[in-house]
Amino acid sequence: MSRSVLCCGLTTLDITQVVERLPAANEKVLAGELRLAVGGPAANAALTAAALGSPTTLVTALGTGPLAALAHTALTEAGVRVLDLGTLDSPPVSTVLVTEATGERAVVSTNAATARELADLTGLAQLADGAACVLVDGHLPEASLALCRAAREHAIPTLLDGGSYKPQSLELFAHLDQVLLSEDFAWPGTTDALAAVATLGPQLVAQSAGGGPITVRRGGGTTTVPVTAVPPEEIVDTLGAGDVLHGAWAHAVAGGAGALEALRTAAEVASTSVRHPGALGWVRR
Repeated sequence: MSRSVLCCGLTTLDITQVVERLPAANEKVLAGELRLAVGGPAANAALTAAALGSPTTLVTALGTGPLAALAHTALTEAGVRVLDLGTLDSPPVSTVLVTEATGERAVVSTNAATARELADLTGLAQLADGAACVLVDGHLPEASLALCRAAREHAIPTLLDGGSYKPQSLELFAHLDQVLLSEDFAWPGTTDALAAVATLGPQLVAQSAGGGPITVRRGGGTTTVPVTAVPPEEIVDTLGAGDVLHGAWAHAVAGGAGALEALRTAAEVASTSVRHPGALGWVRR
C-alpha cells in the first residue's frame, strides 16, 4: 500500500531575521540572527511529510535562475521530489521578522501571483493516482484542481491547507474530502467559516487556533481535538507551524490514520516545531 504524499502549491525563499522588537516607521533595528531557507505552505508541508517518513512529491512553481536552483536543491536534498510547473524568473521571496522574546513572526511575501501554470496538466492525473494523499494550499488553483479531481476518481483522500480565503480556488472545495483552516481564515459575509466551507462539499472541516484546540465539524456535529499547550517561555519561533501541522496531517492520513487521530498527531508535531528556530528546525535537532 502506498503511503506517499503529494503536495501542490507555493514555494518561497524565506529571509528570516530575529529581532528584539519590530521596527517602527523609518526606524532601523539590528537583527541578532539571519536565516535563509525554503518556505511556503506546500513546500513546508512537503518537507514535514518527508521528514516524518512519507515518500513525498511537491508540485510547485520555482522557475529559473540561482534562487530557483537553491530552492530545488534544498527540497531534493531533504528527500522531496519536485515537479516545477511554473515559468517564473525566480521563486517568490518572503521577508520574515521573528520577535526573539515571543517567537511571533511578521511576514511580507510576493506569493505566486505572477506564476503562469503550464496549459497541459494531463500528466498530473497519473501523478495523483500513485499517491496515498493529496494536499493542496490553493496557490496554484489549476494544478490543484486537476490533482484533486484525479485523486477523487481513485478514492484518494484530498486535503486543503486553508491558510486564507482565495476566491480563485473556490471550485476546489467540491473536490476536497477534508479542509483544515488557519486561525485567521475568514469567509466573506459570515463569522462561521466552518459552516460556510462545509456547505461546499468537504466531509470534514477543521480550524486551528494557534496553541488552542482544533475545532472540527463533520456529519453536522462539532467536536474539538486537544493540542498540547507550549509554555510561552519555550516558544522559540512560530514561523511555519501551521505548514508543519498540515504536512504532519497529510503524513498521518497517508498512513491510514482516522480523521481525528490524524489531526491529533499532527498537532503534536506542530507543538514540537515552535520550540525550534524555523519551520523545520525540529527536524535538524
